[in-house]
Amino acid sequence: MSLILDIADAVVAELAAGVEADAFSIPFTPARKVLPLYELADLAELHVTVMPKAVLAAAATRASRQYDVTIDVGVQQKLTGDLDDEIVVLLDLVEELSDFLARRPLADAAHARWVSSANDPVYAPEHLLDHRSFTSVLTLTYRAVGSGEVGGT
Repeated sequence: MSLILDIADAVVAELAAGVEADAFSIPFTPARKVLPLYELADLAELHVTVMPKAVLAAAATRASRQYDVTIDVGVQQKLTGDLDDEIVVLLDLVEELSDFLARRPLADAAHARWVSSANDPVYAPEHLLDHRSFTSVLTLTYRAVGSGEVGGT
């Protein structure tokens, strides 16, 4: 399997382990998808979706390459109550996800190390306005060093 899918699947496994250990304020079932399209009715339930985004390869040494693998984690839910109250809870969850993944190695991808996290958009105002739904994207970068092709670490 490709390096980016290995890391995306490892992020899903790590999040699932965190849910199992009650590490997050809201329970959810993480899933990896290549195209995270949901009907608005499906968003009544919280969705945490892991998506492969990009791979940047560079020389690490003469014989090896460094791969910066970018993974997006989307957090989506239809809001039914007070927007300000519900957004605070979901923004807290996004911060929990970021902190959790930054301080834990990926058990299923030991060759990859966390480098950075970015939360952009913190939430999508147009989704709130048009659909009353919360959408936030957490972008994670992991670094892996290996030889040969992208999947050949």
